[in-house]
Amino acid sequence: MGLAGAGGSLLLASAVLLPPALAAPGAAPTTKPTKSAKPTTGSGKTVTAKVTVTQKPPKPTPTVSCQLQYAGSPASEIKVEPWPQRQLGFTDVWPLTRGAGVTVGVVDSGVDVSHRQLQGRVQSLDVTRTTTRDCLGHGTMAAGIIGAQDLRAQQIPFVGVAPAARILSVKEATAEKSDARFLADAIREAAKRGAKVINVSSRAPDSRLLKSAVTFAQSKDALIVAAAGNVDGADASTAAPAYPANYPGVVAVGAIGSDGQLWEHSNIQTRVTVVAPGKDVVSTWADGLYRQDSGTSFSAPFVAGVAALVRSYYPKLTYQQVAHRIEATADGGTVAGTGAGVVNPLQAVTAVLPEENGAVPSSARPPAVAIVRPGPTDTFTRTLGLSLAGGALVVAGALALGGAIVPAARRRHWRSGRRTS
Repeated sequence: MGLAGAGGSLLLASAVLLPPALAAPGAAPTTKPTKSAKPTTGSGKTVTAKVTVTQKPPKPTPTVSCQLQYAGSPASEIKVEPWPQRQLGFTDVWPLTRGAGVTVGVVDSGVDVSHRQLQGRVQSLDVTRTTTRDCLGHGTMAAGIIGAQDLRAQQIPFVGVAPAARILSVKEATAEKSDARFLADAIREAAKRGAKVINVSSRAPDSRLLKSAVTFAQSKDALIVAAAGNVDGADASTAAPAYPANYPGVVAVGAIGSDGQLWEHSNIQTRVTVVAPGKDVVSTWADGLYRQDSGTSFSAPFVAGVAALVRSYYPKLTYQQVAHRIEATADGGTVAGTGAGVVNPLQAVTAVLPEENGAVPSSARPPAVAIVRPGPTDTFTRTLGLSLAGGALVVAGALALGGAIVPAARRRHWRSGRRTS
């Protein structure tokens, strides 16, 4: 079966959670005779008594069986490098950083910790009081985009953005429900456990409980990256902002396709910071498989992975500075719902931003020049007019020869980000 996507407006794919099964039927109580005791009476006579001990059967151990609603495919079905990693070019940043030393919280449906591209990199928690297993596949897909290991030598073209980052899976969604209480608890738990980037690929209504959890995480210097949300075509006119994406300080992420256009189901009512690939995205799936799917759920992890790269390379930056760096270096967008444009991993790590006011040690500064924001006449996917080659940017000669600008991401072939009807 080839890789196939379901698409749609929901952030979380649905699945069936089977009722708990008993480990084994209970055995009937047994009576086991012991050795005879010979107590001595006051008269000196010996009385023989037979004592029996009733052994209760062990309590059955409940187990949870997962049956995914959507099937995955083996790695052999991934024939070419997936388009998001080819277009974003985040592997170009790996000589500088792969995200080592950063813990990324994946607040989702759990993660398949046995998946070969995630094995040994994931710590799992559960706030739903069910199981840490991923019975939806959704969390495993998000985790893979963030930190799947590089197995290209084993003919697996797919890789994660920050493969050296640690993944902290905090399960908050089950087949039955994903409510604001679980979501808030999971965000708090991720922050308490030291996650410096928290990916939230789900949405909930605005509430004091959820907002308090976001504020708590930010007080722990955790950067929250959240999906802007999906809308069906019929519901686009009544779409509402998604939370926690719409809270201040949260990096809200919309979705684009391989053509550079805003994905038609990306929620433009949410305040969007940047956009990232979200249509026909390939990633890891539960049961050790892979899947192609669409949604802002899968745009957010790309940005979370970039945030891990930045936090690893600049460990002294605050979460606000990391968010600003991601936004300031994006490939400028001009269309509603695109925010500052397409996230740019290379620029996010290598650009020198004067407004950081010395927050980045000079020893960590790569050879680059200050970012100049594009003017309003630039198209959605136009680059920032910078070319990084061999660790140095050369622009002066090109400007002198007629003002030609060499794109920083030569492999990107984005078209104008007009929304289609």
